[in-house]
Amino acid sequence: MNIVSELHQDHVNLDRLLEILERKVTRLRAGNHPDFSLMAEVVDYVGDYADQHHHPREDRMYAFFRGRDAALDKAFDKSEAEHVTLKQLSTRLAESIDGILHDAVMPMDQFTDQLEAFVKAEKAHLRHEEKAIFKPLESLASDTDWQALAEQLPQSEDPLFGERQADQYRALYKALVEDMKSSDS
Repeated sequence: MNIVSELHQDHVNLDRLLEILERKVTRLRAGNHPDFSLMAEVVDYVGDYADQHHHPREDRMYAFFRGRDAALDKAFDKSEAEHVTLKQLSTRLAESIDGILHDAVMPMDQFTDQLEAFVKAEKAHLRHEEKAIFKPLESLASDTDWQALAEQLPQSEDPLFGERQADQYRALYKALVEDMKSSDS
């Protein structure tokens, strides 16, 4: 499995979490109040995993392939700029949720708009990378490229969806499964 396959799987997993947050937006718009503690954990996971594992691997991949194709270079630049924006959005959202959990007053429609903007930005970013970067790289790169890149990248184990879930995310995973069951009923 090459790095693009691993990053694609990360995108699939992140998209699952974004779908849950998207359902939360729908519930909020309908006047329901979600489990803000669970939402805080999801936002924390999305932000932390992206910042500590996913984006650094992507950035190193971009650097490895930079200069080979002008359109790809432009897509790399856009993606790297989005990484910065997504970090800002996730930090702001996490701060808002933390405020709500600590009884700060925030209009629910303002919070819902913020959550929806975060979800839309994340989903648009994933689509951009899949279409403008991952697909072209699959055509451009050779097996030798993938092997050389793999030797340069640190291994990364997803603490939520990986084989060995980190303790801090084990409870989150169970809560998400329960929350999905309750939202389907």
